[in-house]
Amino acid sequence: MPELRKDAIVDRWVIIATERSRRPNDFLIEPEPPAVASPFAAGHEARTPPEIFQIGRDPSAAPDTPGWQVRVVPNKYPALSMEGELNYQGLGMFDLMNGVGAHEVVIENPDQNWDMTVATDEEMTNVLRAYRARILALQQDERFRYVLVFRNKGTMAGATIAHPHSQIIALPILPMTVKEHLTAAREYYQRKSRCIFTDILRQELALGDRIVEANEHFIVLCPFAARFPFETQIYPRRQSHDFATLDEDELRALGDTLRRTLRRIKTLLGDPAYNLMLHNSPNLSPQPGCPDYWGTIAQDYQWRLDILPRLTRVAGFEWGTGFYINPVAPEEAARFLRETATA
Repeated sequence: MPELRKDAIVDRWVIIATERSRRPNDFLIEPEPPAVASPFAAGHEARTPPEIFQIGRDPSAAPDTPGWQVRVVPNKYPALSMEGELNYQGLGMFDLMNGVGAHEVVIENPDQNWDMTVATDEEMTNVLRAYRARILALQQDERFRYVLVFRNKGTMAGATIAHPHSQIIALPILPMTVKEHLTAAREYYQRKSRCIFTDILRQELALGDRIVEANEHFIVLCPFAARFPFETQIYPRRQSHDFATLDEDELRALGDTLRRTLRRIKTLLGDPAYNLMLHNSPNLSPQPGCPDYWGTIAQDYQWRLDILPRLTRVAGFEWGTGFYINPVAPEEAARFLRETATA
């Protein structure tokens, strides 16, 4: 019988449609078309805006030349502009402000055929180092309330360029989804003096049926109220609200964990498109009138990575209700992923 499951953190329900239950090979799709010549490839540096960060090039070499391993550039078609003031305004009952923010592209490797699932330890760690460096830099700008790192892989996930890359967007406001998680975490901590994420992870480890992998530093699981088939999350074992506080050992361990997780998904599901998102702490600079707003965030919040394989489509029911229909129980998804070899 189908189940209605409520997310333990936010007020959201999911339908686990067990009568529609599907196996991994039911989701196999046609492979992506071959990549065309990439504007992000080594030797094409002049085809992007000037870089703002890079890893790997000899310090004596000129900027925007080959020799880099990871390169960060402004998005050529940014959603927001770095220039200007926010200029909050009221328009009758409506509110508006200038579209101030940052929009950057993390070019993860010079090779347009590079694949995270077979990357080296150093290659994976370099990508995560770039995330950390850009989050820290953008958090210095007090106009920005939140920095989102995300990766769209495949056309069904919204990628318009096949060359492996991530994006970073700094926003002057907190996204609604982020605010819901932060508020729920704070209220839980105020009631129980415990972190809701720590409690969830402790319970999931005790039960085991939704755990994909648990290693020294990280826990990989399929969430209880998964919205999508094979939705997967990676949490740090230690209490950590801010991804940017990870040290080198943790970055390397996360790169290894992420690579194995993506390899499981690729092997099991035939290299599907997916969205990867880093849910992280907001910018902790004081807010006017709210000096204690983030007072317990180091105790009540936990960053995580979400991986959402694009195997089903959101349609009228989801848009009309805010509910999601997931035809694969997360316990089954975790079992399939857990049993998939990563070697």
